[in-house]
Amino acid sequence: MLLSDFDYELPEELIAQRPIEPRNASRLMVLDPVRRTIAHEKFFNLQKFLTAGDTLIFNDTRVIPARLIGRKSTGARAEIFLLRRLDAVTWETLVKPGRKIAEGAEIFFGSELRCTVVGRTDFGGRIVKFSFSGVFEEILDRLGETPLPPYIHEQLADSERYQTVYNRERGSAAAPTAGLHFTAEQMRDLKNFGVNLGFVTLHVGLGTFRPVQVETIEQHQMHEEFYSIPPATADLIRETKLRGGRVIAVGTTSVRTLEAAALDETSVAVGANSTKIFIYPGREFRIVDAMITNFHLPKSTLLMLVSAFAGRDFILQAYREAVAQRYRFFSFGDAMFITRKEQ
Repeated sequence: MLLSDFDYELPEELIAQRPIEPRNASRLMVLDPVRRTIAHEKFFNLQKFLTAGDTLIFNDTRVIPARLIGRKSTGARAEIFLLRRLDAVTWETLVKPGRKIAEGAEIFFGSELRCTVVGRTDFGGRIVKFSFSGVFEEILDRLGETPLPPYIHEQLADSERYQTVYNRERGSAAAPTAGLHFTAEQMRDLKNFGVNLGFVTLHVGLGTFRPVQVETIEQHQMHEEFYSIPPATADLIRETKLRGGRVIAVGTTSVRTLEAAALDETSVAVGANSTKIFIYPGREFRIVDAMITNFHLPKSTLLMLVSAFAGRDFILQAYREAVAQRYRFFSFGDAMFITRKEQ
């Protein structure tokens, strides 16, 4: 398949620059790829499309203040973007200006934190080792900035709006944005209705948002990302599957976690692991029966994933309708609910 097969026209003004209030006031496009129907709703009416016994799986990762601005020993400005923690003091990172930061370079972030470049990565980044006195997470909270995607040009008044209300596990470089639509009250109401809520962790890194730079998509290589599935979630998935219920992934990161950990059509492996899973049309889904997701960038691996689930032609038809209906796109945009199994 070609990269150009996953392109579409998007007016720039439809890229959402700020979150909507309240969170669940966003629009919801409801897709049934089997019947090839498209319906338009509000996210706060999601329950209309769920049944008691369905199971929603959320990614409970928390975005860290991954962007650090410092100075080299020469006084030149340098930027470090944290991607993946390798041990207590060592991280995979992206750096700016990349060509001018060689191995051995030191970068200082005020008086309490510095790092040394100790290696290179296969994606053009750097391995850095930090030196500090105290608790790294507390220092990062003071010095770091929560990164927003480059297509968002406005600053957030409240950085917590780029976090889900159920975040628990620090480690992501970007938010699992489908989850941004949920309020605590809506989650409580869904639980009272009889919908099960389960949680996994995938720390979003370069693998999720790295641009595809090859024309033949099968040649694209994903970057490794950490994930974890607790026993309670694995049990819940198995119970749901065995009684014929639906496992509904909230966001593409939850989809990738579940499909990477799938043992068969009813169960997933428990524990921590890492994945480079790349889901594109032709791949069979073993665990996920439905998904909630946002509208994704042209030519992105995320658009390829939803195309694998619902069919490329049908997804691109839905995207054209979303443009015509003036839906809001990307991280702070509207949502889509896709199901391939009866309620």
